[in-house]
Amino acid sequence: MASKSVNVAVIGAGVVGSSFLKQLSSVKSQISYNLILLSTSKKALISKDYKPLKLGSCETDLAQTTEAPLSLEKLLDFLKQSPAPVIFVDNTSNESIANFYPQLVQNGISIATPNKKAFSSSLALWNELFSGNESSGLVYHEATVGAGLPIIGSLNDMVQTGDRIQKIEGIFSGSLSFILNKFSSTSPSDYKFSDIVKTAKDLGYTEPDPRDDLNGLDVARKVTILARIAGFKVESPTSFPVHSLIPKQLESVASGAEYLEKLPEYDQEMEQLKKEAAAENKVLRFVGKVDFPNNSVSVGIEKYDFSHPFASLTGSDNVVSIQSMRYPSPLIVQGAGAGADVTAAGVLADVFKIAQRL
Repeated sequence: MASKSVNVAVIGAGVVGSSFLKQLSSVKSQISYNLILLSTSKKALISKDYKPLKLGSCETDLAQTTEAPLSLEKLLDFLKQSPAPVIFVDNTSNESIANFYPQLVQNGISIATPNKKAFSSSLALWNELFSGNESSGLVYHEATVGAGLPIIGSLNDMVQTGDRIQKIEGIFSGSLSFILNKFSSTSPSDYKFSDIVKTAKDLGYTEPDPRDDLNGLDVARKVTILARIAGFKVESPTSFPVHSLIPKQLESVASGAEYLEKLPEYDQEMEQLKKEAAAENKVLRFVGKVDFPNNSVSVGIEKYDFSHPFASLTGSDNVVSIQSMRYPSPLIVQGAGAGADVTAAGVLADVFKIAQRL
């Protein structure tokens, strides 16, 4: 069998990007994955004559180069002239790059990415991305929800084979999973909510400013993506109720440090919610929901019996439950839903799927 090759252009060499490159360099396959571009916001390695860059030394070479990154328009021109099919791998969370995806796809360039922005912003952008023809590039984004967990692929398969989704319910944030698992545990504890938020930040589970996790918007973006796949025409992640865990008085403080300093003054509010749940023999979880029978999408705190799969979640794991006509007892997917290695693996798996179709 003749060896096939695809050209891979990678934007982003941070923790996910670096892990992706390491995993790509160890691939053994009948398909050759030739790296032709590696770029950050400040510099770029660009192949001459589309000859493969050295995967083993590309990050070192990138650090030493003085070459500036291409503009998005020049990047498109470079990729369009590739003699082999191109897979564009965006390992950033950059909104400008995400907004440029339709132009790439319309020119036959395929995309694999963990960048949620293109899939959870305006519904118009979503429709533009997924309304192509046979000559359009392919778009895979498994790692936008649950990192490497097979959530999007499973949901897509169900929908495309004619199943009717009734309810999607999940814990989609590793940081909020950790915080509420520890706060609302079955055993009595002296843990205050503010202490656990600080611990989560110290362990690296939250963003540098924990409010970026606790405002619920990241979960809302993931719920928007799943809702749209299932057929719910969600306009944007701010078009449905999202319960922020940030006290209103602390939403506008100057910094994450000031937020953490003042948060203990508001512990009583969360403590009251915990007591109410305990009185019902339940635990608190931060959940995203898509409910077709009730025509609703929402993100917020919910209470669950100890017997529920969400109640037994530990650490920073993610879990999603998908109930459908074929799965009246829901399909449950659970596991590590964050982290550089599992996210990179999710992106790399998408690269393989695209290459096989090309």
